[in-house]
Amino acid sequence: MDKKELELMVKEGEGLTIEFKEKYTPRIAEDIVSFSNTRGGFILLGVNDQGKVIGDKLTGRMKADINCLARSCDPHISITNISQVGNAIIIEISEGEEKPYSCSAGYFRRLDAVSQKMSQKELRIIFRETADRTYEDIPRRDFSTDDVSLKKVKAFLKETNTSYNVSKGNLTSVLASISIYKEGKINNAGILMFAENINKYIPHSETILGAFKGTNKTHIYDRKDVRDDVLTQFNESISFLQKHLNIRSEIRGVNRYDIYEIPLDALREAVVNAIIHRDYSMRGTNISINVFDDRVEIVNPGGLPSGITSKNFGKESMRRNLIIADLFHRMGKVERLGSGIGKMRKLMKQSGLKEPVFESDTFFRAIFYRNPEYALKRVPELPGKSIQKTSRKHPENIQKIIDVISENPNISMRALMQKLNLTEGSIRHHLFSLKKKGILKRIGPDKGGHWEIL
Repeated sequence: MDKKELELMVKEGEGLTIEFKEKYTPRIAEDIVSFSNTRGGFILLGVNDQGKVIGDKLTGRMKADINCLARSCDPHISITNISQVGNAIIIEISEGEEKPYSCSAGYFRRLDAVSQKMSQKELRIIFRETADRTYEDIPRRDFSTDDVSLKKVKAFLKETNTSYNVSKGNLTSVLASISIYKEGKINNAGILMFAENINKYIPHSETILGAFKGTNKTHIYDRKDVRDDVLTQFNESISFLQKHLNIRSEIRGVNRYDIYEIPLDALREAVVNAIIHRDYSMRGTNISINVFDDRVEIVNPGGLPSGITSKNFGKESMRRNLIIADLFHRMGKVERLGSGIGKMRKLMKQSGLKEPVFESDTFFRAIFYRNPEYALKRVPELPGKSIQKTSRKHPENIQKIIDVISENPNISMRALMQKLNLTEGSIRHHLFSLKKKGILKRIGPDKGGHWEIL
């Protein structure tokens, strides 16, 4: 906007999309909300009610305060532009896509030249008008193709086995074909999948990964916060679970197979389920994946989707985010027919484990109990002491070594080999692993020394 446009706006006076303010006060939050709930508009600071420019100066502090007011609204409001034009300050607000908006003083809408508080009837009308549009499908005025990561789009196409040379020139065609781009705007699903900087637009979209000692959250020994697109969140979650679950090896024919204590396919289903069923409109929340000594919990904001009851749970599919579910199906990470719950139950049963437990309130929880034979647990072998049975491979052999050393801390390497019928290389490997994990300590030299279990 230039000075001529400002002069014309001042001459036309206040109206549906124009509001004059002599100076900045926090009460402009009511006008910001009212414009967002109506047709958008301009707030002119430094102009009195009579249309006279008395002047006001935009400072960095004032600009930050205005943006803070907008972000404090519910849902958050993004100010289109704040600028100094002549002696006036122009604040431009776009019509919102997530109506109704409110500030600390309540809900407001623009009527003629006045910001008025909304009645319950007006609120109900707006809620009805927006009820059929899901959060993922809401188009964003503040996000454009310039904010899309081509690298992430290419990664998605690779996952779908699609051979297509995507570029900035044909990007809109690609996004339109997967229900991300429509009528010149990209929706929230597009941001969740392809934003270069997702924190700028949906800061609460994250997955927090945690590993704990014990069966509660008192002692955490590993944590990772994944603030990125949902495909990255999925991949990082699976990597974290692989890192913290125990593995045993089996020889079948001439091949060796690593088998996780909890079927990895069951956990993949649960992680995908959390991503495609998460309620992304719930600000201040996140997906969490927690690894405890006895179980793994995968939790997402949002209970059971509307239409799913305890009777038809696991039998019928009702997805909260259809677009994201479709994109994950295209990548081969989810089935269309809602078979995920049944598949998780079947995989756990085939592995001889308890069926997963599913709980739902404001959050949805999938709980997988670890195999006691391989999970971390307390073993009361020594009076007054307790040992953690822990290993990522061959836990039975490691436990045998611990048991033998518990009975005879002075035992020699040769005696260990004979008693356990293991090779020297195998025993040395396990001893090194136990020392590295702080479970076993060698006191004194190889000859004449002894072992101490910590």
